[in-house]
Amino acid sequence: MLSRVAASFYWLSRYVERSDGILRMLKINYASSQDAIHGFTWDPVIGIFAGGDYELAGKLQNDSRAVIKYMVSDKENQNSIISIVTMARENARSVQEHISTDLWQCLNEYYHTVKDINLGVRFKKEDPISVLDVLIKQVMLYYGTAEVTMERGPGRSFMNIGKYLERAIQSIDVLMIKFNSISDNPDLITDTTYWKHLLLSLGGYEIYLKTYRDGLEAQNVLEQVILNNDFPRSVIYSVDHIQRYFNRLQNDSSLSAYQEVSFYIGKLQSRIKYTPLKTLQGAALHEFLTGIKDELYQIGNLLNERYFANS
Repeated sequence: MLSRVAASFYWLSRYVERSDGILRMLKINYASSQDAIHGFTWDPVIGIFAGGDYELAGKLQNDSRAVIKYMVSDKENQNSIISIVTMARENARSVQEHISTDLWQCLNEYYHTVKDINLGVRFKKEDPISVLDVLIKQVMLYYGTAEVTMERGPGRSFMNIGKYLERAIQSIDVLMIKFNSISDNPDLITDTTYWKHLLLSLGGYEIYLKTYRDGLEAQNVLEQVILNNDFPRSVIYSVDHIQRYFNRLQNDSSLSAYQEVSFYIGKLQSRIKYTPLKTLQGAALHEFLTGIKDELYQIGNLLNERYFANS
């Protein structure tokens, strides 16, 4: 497979996964803002998805509908849904002959739904959650279509590597934002609503209730998001699947490149599995999460250098 084609598959999937994470975070944070939680702020969303531009947060004045509109349909925002889906569509267009017609049509429909000029009006006049749900369902339709129509070849492997790498990074970002906030407000450590919203933003609340019987506790939340092999958005689940799909790319012509990337994936797996999370608090936890995120980026950079010809 040409490096250009592999890169397009990889980035197509990363962009779609990123859009899904943003939409889910917006939905849960908007619901939180309506619950009149004391001191509610959109800073976590701005911190994760807008590069920590807190001056922007001031300009938006913590207006929930204004933040949602900015994060979904503002074309000047490179991290908005419209910008991300446009980039996903361009990558899909460049490999259109390698993907199924159904998948292309699905992504195209998602693009036109986000691009609809009436979307901004709907965010003002309707319940934003119902509008966000329409977009979230477009992502779910995309993933279902990819699952049942894509050929089980290298292209799909690169797509899944991109998806799970992006997912792992997002989960780490959410944990870092939430746990760092405890340093400024220690009372949050026992705030069950705070941890419930973290789990909801990752789609992990129901799994948590089935796994833990002693209520919402910060340590249990951390354990689930990092180590739960049955939680599709946990870090270890994502890294294991990166390894799974990367193993399918092994061939004699790129054996050295394969061994190098595989080594770093295995190293990250070991670090996650064998670090005693219960001993990590405060600065030590922050250092651990930062280290995992750096290693995820390192894997992404190696893929870029060894497989995508620095595309």
